[in-house]
Amino acid sequence: MPTYNFKSIQVVPSGKDFIDIVLSKTQRGTPTVVHNGWSIQRIRQFYMRKVKFTAANWNERLSQILNEFPKVEDIHPFYSDLLNVLYDKDHYKLALGQLNTARNLMDRVAQDYIRLIKYGDSLYRCKELKRAALGRMCTLMKRQTASLAYLEQVRQHMSRLPSIDPNTRSLLLCGYPNVGKSSMMNKLTRAEVEVQPYAFTTKSLYVGHMDYRYLRWQVIDTPGILDRPLEERNTIEMQSITALAHLRAACIYMVDISEQCGYTIAQQATLFHSIKPLFSNKPILIVCNKTDCRSMDDLTAEETVLIDGMVSEAKKISGGAAMMEGSDTETEQVLMSMSTLNEEGVMAVKQSACDRLLNFRVDIKVQGKHINDVVNRVHVATPKSRDGVSRPPVIPAGVAEARAKRDAGIRKKTEKDMQEANGGAGVYSADLRKYYQLKDDSWKNDIMPELMDGHNIMDFVDPDIDARLAELEREEELLEAQHAKDMADAEDSDEEEMTEEQKTDLKSIRVRKKKIVMAHRLKKATANNKAILSNRNAAEGNLTAAMMKKSLGAMGIDTTAALTRARSESRGRKRERSLSKAKSEGGDVDMEDGEPKKRVHSSKSRSMSRGRSFSMVDPSEGRGLADINMRNKAIKMADKAQWKRNKMAKAGEADRVILTKMPKHLFSGKMNSTGSRDWR
Repeated sequence: MPTYNFKSIQVVPSGKDFIDIVLSKTQRGTPTVVHNGWSIQRIRQFYMRKVKFTAANWNERLSQILNEFPKVEDIHPFYSDLLNVLYDKDHYKLALGQLNTARNLMDRVAQDYIRLIKYGDSLYRCKELKRAALGRMCTLMKRQTASLAYLEQVRQHMSRLPSIDPNTRSLLLCGYPNVGKSSMMNKLTRAEVEVQPYAFTTKSLYVGHMDYRYLRWQVIDTPGILDRPLEERNTIEMQSITALAHLRAACIYMVDISEQCGYTIAQQATLFHSIKPLFSNKPILIVCNKTDCRSMDDLTAEETVLIDGMVSEAKKISGGAAMMEGSDTETEQVLMSMSTLNEEGVMAVKQSACDRLLNFRVDIKVQGKHINDVVNRVHVATPKSRDGVSRPPVIPAGVAEARAKRDAGIRKKTEKDMQEANGGAGVYSADLRKYYQLKDDSWKNDIMPELMDGHNIMDFVDPDIDARLAELEREEELLEAQHAKDMADAEDSDEEEMTEEQKTDLKSIRVRKKKIVMAHRLKKATANNKAILSNRNAAEGNLTAAMMKKSLGAMGIDTTAALTRARSESRGRKRERSLSKAKSEGGDVDMEDGEPKKRVHSSKSRSMSRGRSFSMVDPSEGRGLADINMRNKAIKMADKAQWKRNKMAKAGEADRVILTKMPKHLFSGKMNSTGSRDWR
């Protein structure tokens, strides 16, 4: 896995945003209310806390930036040089150094002003010292705006860099532009590098992964290199030079023998000889690409000599300046040909490069210092025969029989074979009962194969069960017929003793009872689906005096006394406005010489008849009220006491519920100088 993960670096805010973040956190994380009446020691602690909190925030934020960005001296030389090529190492270190200096200066400013606030003699002086301390810190951060903007650009570019592990097994593709490096990358890995018919399509390093011999490999596609001095090469070419210089990988130098890339074979050979010091101590492979356009046999003698010169130089430098002991470079295949268009020879090049790199890595480990420690821990056991007795392997009879059947071509008939022979899928139904593990195999096809207590249930079934069941049913029918006959005889005997009038009443009662039962059942069944009827159509609306007289009169019951009692106790709701009519009916009218009574209730919409029975008569004894005026005053006071409860939607005097415990407009935000809160 890659050693460095540049994608985890947090975003670097600008100078203005940095100040807003820290000051906002200070405002939210520290108390904001101070009073002049506090003791001077408490006021000092209040402002010292703000200065300390702000300094700690600056220190924490800047330390996070300094720790997340990689240090050039502590990372792999490949990434160190790559940072130097892409971002200018001096500028990068200068930006980080300025942030480190700003962090130290802020800590020093905080210490100085805390020492001054300790001797502040008033709230105003402590407040101004705190303001000066935060202002100096913000001024220091404003001066770092350029460094922060530069580091943010570096972070964005580093997050887009490929995750390359410098220590793992790698294949490095190099050569002139447009010779087929990206096409080979797409063939070997699942990467999708852009391929175009013009030079410098690839402007940065690309990495892809593949598997070979159960190992993970990374393939690195480098931008094209031109044959010119190192000082004249641009940033794109220097990325390839950096990868060749620091990555210990198998280098595949690709040559376009068709010369469709725009460069001749002589120019490609010159480039190889100019960068061959970068191939030292690495296995190298010369690959002639685009053989689909021009084969190796079509090369001229001069071109063949140039290619042979590259092969001979590759054999000399692939093992290092001093040839490693035991490495036979003469027999190694250094020159290979392929075509990325029809994929001819691509897998052979991959296999050859991977094998050479594996052998090279093993040879380096063997020549290292730690090989003796590994060899001392490894012991290869070689068994020796103790006697001349032959001990062949023991093969079970079942295994031997199965092998013999397999060799003879006898194959076990599977469920799929039986399915195809019996109508196919959807027609054939597999018989699962043949897999039952029972004590007796004859039980498998029983109709009821359930077992209980180790016995088959069918063993305990009475064979005469059907006949006995039929006999019980006949006996039950006889008993029911006898019971019905006895009940009919009893009813007949009772009816014979009654008169004709009683029989008629009994019949009507039974009919009425059936109707009531049916109505109750219907109402119960349709309780939720019952339509809402008006009172004159509803059942309750029929319970009037007229209906009572009609229903009871049909039964022969005299209802005169009941109707008279109901009329005498009923109370009319109409008000009689005619005094003569009231007097003629014997009513007493007391209008106090024709003057109207004083309205008791304040609401004009309330009818005077509402409180007539309470306010127009003398109060009863024992109520604590002297006369009618005191009673009317008590009624007014009771009405007035209800106004507030009605306005607050209270259920009564004991209703103490508070619907909104903490209204947002009263408990949100910070209180300003006017005593109000602003939560927006």
